[in-house]
Amino acid sequence: MDAASSTVGVEEEFLLVDPDTGAPAAKNVEVAESAKDIGIDLQLELTRCQVETCTGVHTETAELLTELRELRSSVAGCAHEHGTRLLAVAIPPTVPEQFPVTDTPRYQRIARNFGMLAHEQGLCGCHIHVGIPDRETAVQISNFLRPSLPVFLALTANSSIYRAAETGYASWRSVLWRRWPSAGPPPYFADADAYDTMVEMMLSSGSILDKKMVYWDIRPSITFPTVEIRVSDVPATVRETALLATLVRATVMTARAELDRGRAAPMVSAEVLRTAYWKAARSGLDGDGVDPVDGRIAPTSTLLVELLDRIAPALAALEAEDFVSDAVAGVLDRGNGACRQRDAFRVRHEIGDVLAVLQDATLEGCP
Repeated sequence: MDAASSTVGVEEEFLLVDPDTGAPAAKNVEVAESAKDIGIDLQLELTRCQVETCTGVHTETAELLTELRELRSSVAGCAHEHGTRLLAVAIPPTVPEQFPVTDTPRYQRIARNFGMLAHEQGLCGCHIHVGIPDRETAVQISNFLRPSLPVFLALTANSSIYRAAETGYASWRSVLWRRWPSAGPPPYFADADAYDTMVEMMLSSGSILDKKMVYWDIRPSITFPTVEIRVSDVPATVRETALLATLVRATVMTARAELDRGRAAPMVSAEVLRTAYWKAARSGLDGDGVDPVDGRIAPTSTLLVELLDRIAPALAALEAEDFVSDAVAGVLDRGNGACRQRDAFRVRHEIGDVLAVLQDATLEGCP
């Protein structure tokens, strides 16, 4: 497997909150201006309480981890300048009824066309880009990766507290996000032409306004020569983000090796995949999950180990076995963001305790 050609980059979305109340703070424009002054190009998201960081293109996990740490630390400093706190959390633990929409022509058009969906956002995910040679390969890789998406979601779940209450889900963001007509697990496409035909139908129907609104959890990037995996909550810690990126990259490399052997991706039904998604969002790392390939019920930790076994040759090619082993053990021992939030909340049912845990996790290991 050619690790050098399977480059990786990461986009992380963050929430800006009031440091005292935890309420979303509409300061993304101001924070982005401060970041620009120190050479960081932050992306503005749909609502004014969000910002997104973008790493460079990497071939080494250690270098990616270093940049992720530096970005979080620097942007947290920019947020502090404007009286806000940067949190790596997938939904606000406490929220107003609506979020102000960022004042750009595109976002305002989305707000007009999609109503309350646009005003109840504040959802923060993590997007992993892996280099691929062409769009046809990206579509075929999407078919191969569909069964792995629930495991990625369960591993990184980070949205168990919402409106100062337990949601009963590890990833409530995932549930909310799938209300959009173009969101959720991607369909199985025979080829890139079939993909393009579906996108054109969605454009014609008005269910999306432009191709950037193809929100499927895997898509060929319209900006970079990559396949983009978008299923994850923003992980609580930098180390978990680097772990996710490494696992996704290795899974893409494994899929490319299968394509080179002339093997077809498993035909996983949409219904079984939705069930596996729901279980992953509901339970996260706790309890059972569903293997979308055969419908088998098994502990999520078992499904994760089986994924690691499948992609072991790719992890070896990346020289990432030790990092992945240590990082997975750490998440299973300490718990992901959803576990941290839930455990903190159950002590006193104080949202301030949740915010404190999230703040610590956001900058854990950062300079």
